[in-house]
Amino acid sequence: MAKRSVEVQVLDSDFSVLLRESVTYEFKMESRPKQRFRNFIMFLMFLALTGIIYFSYFCSDSSCSLTPQVRVRQATWSATMNDGISADSDEMMRLGYSIQDSLGQPLSLHSSPINSKTSNPGLSYDDVLNENFQFDMNAHDVMVFLHIQKTGGTSFGKHLVQDLDLQRPCSCQRKRKRCYCFRPNRNENWLFSRYSTGWKCGLHADWTELTSCVDAEFDKNEGDSVKRRYFYITLLREPIARYLSEFRHVQRGATWKHARHWCGGREATPGELPLCYHGESWSGVTLDEFISCPHNLAHNRQTRMMSDLALVGCYNTSYMSTGERNRVMLASAKRNLAAMAFFSLTEFQKIGQYVFEETFNLRFGVPFEQHNATLSSTTLSSLPPSKLRKIHELNALDLELYEFAKTLMYKRFNKLKSRDPQFAERFANLGRLPGRTEFNWDQAIEDTTITSNTDFNTLQVSSYGSLDASV
Repeated sequence: MAKRSVEVQVLDSDFSVLLRESVTYEFKMESRPKQRFRNFIMFLMFLALTGIIYFSYFCSDSSCSLTPQVRVRQATWSATMNDGISADSDEMMRLGYSIQDSLGQPLSLHSSPINSKTSNPGLSYDDVLNENFQFDMNAHDVMVFLHIQKTGGTSFGKHLVQDLDLQRPCSCQRKRKRCYCFRPNRNENWLFSRYSTGWKCGLHADWTELTSCVDAEFDKNEGDSVKRRYFYITLLREPIARYLSEFRHVQRGATWKHARHWCGGREATPGELPLCYHGESWSGVTLDEFISCPHNLAHNRQTRMMSDLALVGCYNTSYMSTGERNRVMLASAKRNLAAMAFFSLTEFQKIGQYVFEETFNLRFGVPFEQHNATLSSTTLSSLPPSKLRKIHELNALDLELYEFAKTLMYKRFNKLKSRDPQFAERFANLGRLPGRTEFNWDQAIEDTTITSNTDFNTLQVSSYGSLDASV
């Protein structure tokens, strides 16, 4: 019994000693890596703290801020991904990493609107396609028409004010060529366009001007506490035909020289936008002279008017290289077009009418007419190949934008068509509403000029034809 007791005590003692040694050994083995880990964490925290202090106090915004590049990349990719339309990824990466200084900032940081309010680019097309969407004429929804010269905007603008089947139709004054497009329940405009409000944001205001001005103009009448939804719409036209149409129009005396070209909180200076002619107009200009002027705004007009010019330094062409400026403007124009609630192409009147009616759940009382035989097409057929090639070079951005627009338009059209069980009947009977007859103005209305002694609400009308895209 005593032996067993001794053996137990020895074993317990040995086990106790062995256990103490084991625990001590393991503790010593584990303490070194844990200590290293703690030191590593402390080192990382020190680096992070040092970086924060450096970026906060020593690093300038222009050299360290990543915000402009990130914002431009996001804007660029929104243009390529919207509706499944993709662009060249190399160009997008170049665009994203080439922006410096304050480029890429929101428009409101560059272009001070009338009352310095934040710009409002409106609801996107994706918002419009929401199942619960409805253009609410009784609330504070506003349609904003971006009218680009020689795209058929005169005819489309007249359709908007005279041919829509509305609960409270627009009231038009023949002598003034102006309509009051009020909401059914109060005297507030639901349409911002040439024929409803006049050129309140400038003659043929572009995207840069409209988005920084429209809200301020409505605030003057309705108060700045009103929360509105804006729906931007526009028309594009085949670039070569549009360019030649503008040439013919300028040849007859049109100038648009009183357009504001507002960007960066000011109007473009004469040094930034020199005139191509001396005297009152460029009347009688030859096509060679029209092509040769490097300051001619007809070159790539659609891309310029659809883009956010604040991204390229407005009209300061020395802000970046020509190649970089072109890439940024084109990407911006694609993004803005893809986000618009509605756009159409002059060459596809019937499709445009259907897409508009289905998008806004509004009906026109007349069918849109297609005018393909134009004076510009006659001019085009007589051009020598070398001159035509030069015109293509001068409008390369517009040509790419137009192809992008055509692809996107058909994508939207097919999507709406697939959702419409009555498509065949609807499409065959566009514009056929009972009891409706087409309205004709007393005389044709063309693009306007504004004298220096008048404001942007006073129109001096000239008449050259019933369809401004038909020449």
